[in-house]
Amino acid sequence: MRLDEIARYLNGKLAGPPQIEISGPAKIEQAGPGEITFLSNLKYRHFISKTQASAIVVDREIDGLELPHILVANAYVGFVMLLKLFQPVMHDYFEGLSENAFIDKTARIGPGARIAALAYIGPNVTIGKNTVIYPGVVLLKNVRIGDDCILYPNVSVREECQIGNRVILQNGCVIGSDGFGFAPQDDAYLKIPQIGTVIIEDDVELGANTTVDRSTLGATVLKQGCKMDNLVQIAHNVLVGKHTVMASQSGIAGSTELGDHVTIGGQVGITGHIKIDDNVIVAAQSGVTKSLKQGEIYWGTPAIPITTQKKMDVSLRRLPDLIKKVRMLEKEIVVLKKQIAKEKTER
Repeated sequence: MRLDEIARYLNGKLAGPPQIEISGPAKIEQAGPGEITFLSNLKYRHFISKTQASAIVVDREIDGLELPHILVANAYVGFVMLLKLFQPVMHDYFEGLSENAFIDKTARIGPGARIAALAYIGPNVTIGKNTVIYPGVVLLKNVRIGDDCILYPNVSVREECQIGNRVILQNGCVIGSDGFGFAPQDDAYLKIPQIGTVIIEDDVELGANTTVDRSTLGATVLKQGCKMDNLVQIAHNVLVGKHTVMASQSGIAGSTELGDHVTIGGQVGITGHIKIDDNVIVAAQSGVTKSLKQGEIYWGTPAIPITTQKKMDVSLRRLPDLIKKVRMLEKEIVVLKKQIAKEKTER
């Protein structure tokens, strides 16, 4: 594309020759001639004088910037838009409904949907328009999939689960597996039937091998726009609010509720039957054992406000020196006691 076309697409201000041809985007330190890059974090500013890119997207005026550039409100968002613009077609190697897929005669398939070989589409399944089903996907009875979804290889969606529009399920996701419910009985455990469902709303994306358990009763719900990394576990009857994000290897125990715009770092464990309010941030490797208040940043196990945790962490680092001082003081006290006892004896 020409540079002026890209500027119009980004709704940005162009400084430089409009006719420059751009073949695609690249990282600032790796970009070559014909490629466009971006600068959002100023710690990469030193690459401006070294980059071989033909143009750059910026969100501030930079003194001495001679490289052709497009000025936008947010360079990072602008570059994301560029990635979408230059993204290659991903699903062009299979069309229509493969003869080597099993599609139950009662299934309802929307116009423009693609179903690859070795997919299983069960009884009374509904698949919306333009949805793409990759090889190895299993949709059991009464599953509903919305429009413009992508289900990558080996995704499993169990019976009765509902998935909205523009949902992306990466490889190996399991939706609607039984929740972890067992009741102690004598010296064994009695399995609690998990007869609920899972509801995933519009614009959700789940990473590879992420699992969302069906509820005991009612529904496990992931609301609009939430994003889960690889290897995330969502237990039964959990509610995840709108536009909440969770990093890899984090897990939520049963019946916990997360608000809107919550951010969960990697390897965070969240206990069951609590509530995390809107706009809460939980730092990586934290253990959440109780409900968290709106708008706070938490860290540690048990998770507490990050400012308090940082003070405790600093104090903990000083602990070896403090122990040495205490031992020295103890020795000095022993010496003083002996001196006092000796003075009393002499008197």
